[in-house]
Amino acid sequence: MGNCLHRVDSSPTDENFSNIAVGDDFSDEWNNSYGEADYDYTELEAAAPCHSYNLLDESSLPFYGLTSVLGILASGAVLFALLRPLFHWQLCPGRPILAQLAVGSILFSIAVPILAPGLSSVHNTHLCQVTHLVWYSSAFAQALLIGCRACLGPKLGAGQVPGLTLWLTLGLWVVAVLLGLPITLASDISSGLGTLTFRWGILQFMHTAACFAIFVLLPLGLFGAKGLKKVLGRGSCPWVDILCVWFIFWWPHGVLRVLDSLVRSNFLILSSCPAQQALDLLVHLAEALAILHCVATPLLLALFCHQATRTCLPSLPLPARQSFHLDTLGSKS
Repeated sequence: MGNCLHRVDSSPTDENFSNIAVGDDFSDEWNNSYGEADYDYTELEAAAPCHSYNLLDESSLPFYGLTSVLGILASGAVLFALLRPLFHWQLCPGRPILAQLAVGSILFSIAVPILAPGLSSVHNTHLCQVTHLVWYSSAFAQALLIGCRACLGPKLGAGQVPGLTLWLTLGLWVVAVLLGLPITLASDISSGLGTLTFRWGILQFMHTAACFAIFVLLPLGLFGAKGLKKVLGRGSCPWVDILCVWFIFWWPHGVLRVLDSLVRSNFLILSSCPAQQALDLLVHLAEALAILHCVATPLLLALFCHQATRTCLPSLPLPARQSFHLDTLGSKS
């Protein structure tokens, strides 16, 4: 991923070996022995290495930088509006969870430029490990927070579980950090270069399983539970609203992470080079889409708060609305 992957320069020894002059006797013997040989160039071409197209290379550095800046500014503005009640956003149900979503987006935005290609000389392996931990832990935390909010549902709107929400969200952050540990341990330094390696198969399996469970199975479970409860007509349905659009940015990453791991582990063999190139291209596109979530998250939060306040404010009695306006004006002054 980006900055922790480095090119391996060709060895000067190999270049010198290729330029060694051979004697005339050996040259004549080679020509006499193999001069009339019939080569099968089709087999030689098939045996050649398959070179994939890397979309997220050094030329994509402006994309990383612009996404990071926009994500930090937009998420910071939303977080400020949630912490200091402006524009009636204090009426949003589950406001602490919404603020933590903004915090997760800010953390991810900070990690984006550090892992950007083309900045390989600005950090060591420890910074690489910490950045990978922040990258995935913040994404896991946002997914778990959205799932938690969807499951708590009407209890958040009624304000019945303030203490439970605090401890539950704290536990979700701890779980997210634990889920990010495998890829953190896989970040290592080799020959003085920071690399992302899965030398132990268990780390690759754990990270792939975490991505698949959080980014793929969790949203499918939310939508499935909502549809099932609607059909059965029993109990309250999970809150599946505009915030669940967040999973669109990470769902392809979770699916393609599984496919890529199966190919790298030789459980799934792609015999043709175009198929391998297509998989690598899709993996890069999925990573770019996942990076864009740090810009989309504050927009989704702002849209949700706007919709929630429009729904909640008219339902309040007139004295409550008047006092609310007075409190809002007092907080602005």
